[in-house]
Amino acid sequence: MPDDMLQRYRQSIDNIDAALVFLLAERFKVTQAVGQYKAESGLPPADPGREDAQIARLRALAQQADLDPEFSEKFLRFIIDEVIRHHERLQGGTTPA
Repeated sequence: MPDDMLQRYRQSIDNIDAALVFLLAERFKVTQAVGQYKAESGLPPADPGREDAQIARLRALAQQADLDPEFSEKFLRFIIDEVIRHHERLQGGTTPA
């Protein structure tokens, strides 16, 4: 049986994980709306300039937060790639997996 301190740490981790899931869900709701807007407006699914700016911004925030910038970049790149896939589907470029 884990001790009380370990249990408190694990509860905090569980709470943070739940918050992350809800934040990601909210982010994807917004990016879905962006994708719909892009599809209706004839805009491309990807915006490399915006992506580069977001990665640079996140790396700077990671440094301020004492988080590995490489990790944060990989994390954001994963999210961006998923968003682009969603946008391509909205434009008829691919079928859902």
